[in-house]
Amino acid sequence: MSAVTTTATATAPVVAEPSKAVRRKRRGLSPGRRLPASRLVGPALLLALWAAASAAGRLDPAAIPAPWTVVETGAQLWTDGTLPGDILTSLQRAASGFAIGLVAGVALALAAGLSRVGEALIDGSVNLNRAIPTLGLIPLFILWLGIGETFKIAIIAIVVYIPIYLNTHAALSGIDSRFVELAEVQGLNRYQFIRQIVIPGALPGFFVGLRLGVTGSWLGLVVLEQINATSGLGYMMFQAQNYGQSDVILVGLVVYGIFGLASDSTVRFIERRVLSWRRTLSN
Repeated sequence: MSAVTTTATATAPVVAEPSKAVRRKRRGLSPGRRLPASRLVGPALLLALWAAASAAGRLDPAAIPAPWTVVETGAQLWTDGTLPGDILTSLQRAASGFAIGLVAGVALALAAGLSRVGEALIDGSVNLNRAIPTLGLIPLFILWLGIGETFKIAIIAIVVYIPIYLNTHAALSGIDSRFVELAEVQGLNRYQFIRQIVIPGALPGFFVGLRLGVTGSWLGLVVLEQINATSGLGYMMFQAQNYGQSDVILVGLVVYGIFGLASDSTVRFIERRVLSWRRTLSN
């Protein structure tokens, strides 16, 4: 009995633990732990360089005012009520266009991604729309919808829905066919298939499109608020250009940047919460 035991022990494969150097090398392939407020490091560095160059007299104050000058101008515009009203108007326009574009992008992506007939009717038209510069549609939309608020919201909606549709549709088309076969074997109905397989599989692509759509809404707003507008951040910047007020222009750009960064960070936060089940480098 002891001889058998000894022989089995001698012939059993010995699995050596990886050395410390190997474990250290494996850990080094990962980007590491997420740094707190890491996305603010870049903007803070740019602000520090801007302030240092202004203090050293390297920048022309008439072209690029110092950061403290921009802050003083922003505080003055806020105190006299100009900036709050313009911000509220811009937020309303961006939110209205974004909401319409979000609904349209998701609905069209689902219709094209879940049906061959829907794909034949929708996908080519959307890609044709994508090939046409959206801002080039402004003259046509002015003729159709007038020069008021409606055409501005419509253009923003188009800017938003295209990336949402493209990324969501690509995610739907990229779902592994083996999951479809598994759903059929499990006897899932259409609703269960969409809820349990389609939606989770399309969420990563949807959030990519959502981030691009949020950014696009602000980019479109900058241009649209300079066309027959009487309020808004873009209108404020356009008026400042006519009077050579570069500090006011920079106030508008800073506000746009803050809103863009805040909205993108909000979408990223929601994405991490919703997709917390994924094991990725980001989490």
